[in-house]
Amino acid sequence: MRVLVDEVRTLRFDDGSPVTAASAIAPLADGWLIVQDDATSVAWCRGGSVAPFRVLPPVEGHDRFSEEEGTKRLKPDLEVACPAEVDGAPAVLLLGSGSSARRMRGVLVRLDAGRPVASAGDLAPLYQRVADRLGLPLDRLNLEGACRHGGTVRWFSRGNLAAGVRSGSVDVPLAELVAAVLGRCDPASVPVAEPRAYDLGAVDGVGLAVTDAVALPDGRTLLSAAAEDTPNAIDDGPVVATALVLLDGATVLEVAPVPEVGGRVHKIEGLALRGVRDDRVELAAVVDADDHRLPSAELRLRVDLTGALSSSG
Repeated sequence: MRVLVDEVRTLRFDDGSPVTAASAIAPLADGWLIVQDDATSVAWCRGGSVAPFRVLPPVEGHDRFSEEEGTKRLKPDLEVACPAEVDGAPAVLLLGSGSSARRMRGVLVRLDAGRPVASAGDLAPLYQRVADRLGLPLDRLNLEGACRHGGTVRWFSRGNLAAGVRSGSVDVPLAELVAAVLGRCDPASVPVAEPRAYDLGAVDGVGLAVTDAVALPDGRTLLSAAAEDTPNAIDDGPVVATALVLLDGATVLEVAPVPEVGGRVHKIEGLALRGVRDDRVELAAVVDADDHRLPSAELRLRVDLTGALSSSG
């Protein structure tokens, strides 16, 4: 497996302000929703325009959050964007990381007469069930990625080898998850199955940990992973490398580095599938600069799977 970076684009809103802390990306209509994990709004990119769209109310009067301003503890920390449906119509499911009590909300974004609308719900009981299935205390939970396999959402917990936590995942039925966000069922009743753990390796002694995932048409999964030197699920640290990981079920088939661009390691936090042709996969990826003053970047990645391993695992 080989990863190529075909394009790097700086993300700014139409008024010139930066799209910051990009953490997830998913298609919506003829564009893309890009999630900012440090804000109550997302970016809707379509037709050359990048417009903000509110998905959550202000938190104690704040719509943006940072360590410098002492508001990081308040942020909803949306980290997942996954294609979904609501009453048969296309939607995007957004999910918080669960790394604190404030970060256990889900949001559904759908279109009404061509305009996006958002519905949010508290999923704290579900996050507790996910932590239990993964064998983690709640303060070690950090759900940073997800991908859709048919009617199932595979929800990934970012590990931290320094803290003795491996990356893992659980499977959750999409329809029940959507119903829980909309308040149509009790979040505690949503089934949580197939707990898995993954050994992704390390770079320069820093463990690779999953940041997002996409499902391939053949049933395999591509993960983005970052080697970030941090002691816990809250604090940022230096990122020494990023990689893509090819999975078949719980089996790690291959790990390939994402090339540096301009001498920089890009901390990929969101992945979306642009297309697949034969053994070539095209991806959209978004990068979190871990600095609220800097704009995020969008990468166009090309993954050559020629000769990639397969497994029945």
